[in-house]
Amino acid sequence: MKLWGGRFSKNTDVLVEEFTSSISFDCRMYKEDIAGSIAHATMLAKCGILEAEEASVIIDGLKDILADIEAGKFSFEVSLEDIHMNIEQRLTERIGAVGGKLHTARSRNDQVALDTHLYLRRELSEIGGLIKNLQQAFLEVAQKHENVIMPGYTHLQRAQPILFAHHMLAYFYMLVRDFDRLNLVYKHTDMMPLGAGALAGTTFPIDRQFVADQLGFGKVYDNSMDAVSDRDYILEFLSFASILMMHLSRISEEIILWSSAEFQFIELDDAHCTGSSIMPQKKNPDVAELVRGKTGRVFGHLMAMLTVTKGLPLAYNKDLQEDKEGLFDTIDTVKFSLTVYASMLKAMKIREENMTDALASDFSNATDMADYLVTKGLPFRQAHAVVGKSVAYAIAQNKVLGDLTLNEFKQFSPLFEADILKAIQVEHCVSARNSFGGTSYTEVGQSFLRAKQYLLDEQIQLDKYTKNVL
Repeated sequence: MKLWGGRFSKNTDVLVEEFTSSISFDCRMYKEDIAGSIAHATMLAKCGILEAEEASVIIDGLKDILADIEAGKFSFEVSLEDIHMNIEQRLTERIGAVGGKLHTARSRNDQVALDTHLYLRRELSEIGGLIKNLQQAFLEVAQKHENVIMPGYTHLQRAQPILFAHHMLAYFYMLVRDFDRLNLVYKHTDMMPLGAGALAGTTFPIDRQFVADQLGFGKVYDNSMDAVSDRDYILEFLSFASILMMHLSRISEEIILWSSAEFQFIELDDAHCTGSSIMPQKKNPDVAELVRGKTGRVFGHLMAMLTVTKGLPLAYNKDLQEDKEGLFDTIDTVKFSLTVYASMLKAMKIREENMTDALASDFSNATDMADYLVTKGLPFRQAHAVVGKSVAYAIAQNKVLGDLTLNEFKQFSPLFEADILKAIQVEHCVSARNSFGGTSYTEVGQSFLRAKQYLLDEQIQLDKYTKNVL
């Protein structure tokens, strides 16, 4: 007999049981379900709804079930539908009819909402730590190679010389924003729905704030209908995760390009690559490719959840059971991607000589040549035209700008002096870009300091989150 089967005269069809069951995936929330039930039972006793002895028996029974699950001695049953009913049924079998009193003043609607809030809150703490760890990897790689100069690109065409460290720090700061978005997700996840009942609250004199305090929640939902139907925090997590994975996909694309024979800017460690079953020479950047591929998977979970919720009337609907598989898969995907990326970055080899050679054969110092003319009094637009003609001339002569003689420079403008050759050296091009956030050695040094402060601030936030992990 189902725990809800009192008004039914037929058993549930086996196919319907399988179709509606969620135990295959929501079983991972067993810790949260038991913690929520213990807090609920404690509150019921405090408010005089249960006898203290009854609550004690229930809590001891729940702790025994937790021990059995963690020891692998608990068998989950599809016929019991979900994690909540599996645990409640086993509790009643063990301690008798008093186990049935645990569900007083709550519904599976607010119970599943509580479990999901608790579960995601715990995972956010771990994901935040993994983001910080990846930021640390970017910072370490940048500092290790702080004087390496490489071509900077726009439109995937060589644009201006930059420090390799500056490029790495760009991803560091993307992750700063990702961490900020995680903070917002955490704020809306850190809300306690239990006590909302099915949708309208309860007639029992419960104390929702007491439960929230036991479970470390920062806020209690103000509206019972909103509490059981809200999945904004999941949507926000999926949105956060999608943007985070997009950032990882962008660096993946660059890792893949840089490790190719056409670039040869980096070499990935053998431990993070695979080979070909037919071509013995191949060393494939599979980790970067998989992260790039899994990004679409996370995007899909966001779109699926938006579609599930877009037409739902208040309050709870069975459609909302579809929130968990995409959520769990996204959590697993993000954690894997962040973890493997940090180790891959730290192990990769930077081929500085190839970056230097690339700069020696291009025109990425052309903007600095135009800036030189501006310092001599020529309006930038005219300077731009002069340099454009100089570049065209150099290409025709199979030269780069640094190969031109002073006489050749003066063909295009009498403002050129002997110091033009120093002005267009790549080291000077980099060091001269001293504007805030620029690629100069000085500014990148300041950026290192700011990055370290961000890491300290994030750790303070993570320490606060960790306090609430069950």
